[in-house]
Amino acid sequence: MKNNIKYLLVGIAFGIVFVKAEVISWFRIQEMFRLQSFHMFGVIGSAIAVGILSVWLIKKFNIKTINGEAITFTPKTFNKGQIYGGLIFGFGWAITGACPGPLFAQIGTGATVISITLISAIAGTWVYGRFKDHLPH
Repeated sequence: MKNNIKYLLVGIAFGIVFVKAEVISWFRIQEMFRLQSFHMFGVIGSAIAVGILSVWLIKKFNIKTINGEAITFTPKTFNKGQIYGGLIFGFGWAITGACPGPLFAQIGTGATVISITLISAIAGTWVYGRFKDHLPH
């Protein structure tokens, strides 16, 4: 339990950053989908840039995990289901103003109606896990 406190503290700090940066704001998300503001595109673009730089540094300097294990990157194969899934995800994000990352921060700010979105995300994950072997590839 004591070891998990650090994760709780990092999660709280991450949630505060999300709130202060307005990343969890339904209005900011709607602005993005209506192409009315650059704010969210800037946040997402910055995250992509940091991710690209991080992967490049990990590969270049053979950086290991905190436990000394090698970090490996496995190539992914493309299938058309990723397009369908991305569209469903995007529509859900646009309709609800929430994606899975900030759901808990939104609930923590008192937007308890987002609990419906959380329950729906969990249900969607369960449905996918239950039927993924029967879906077209």
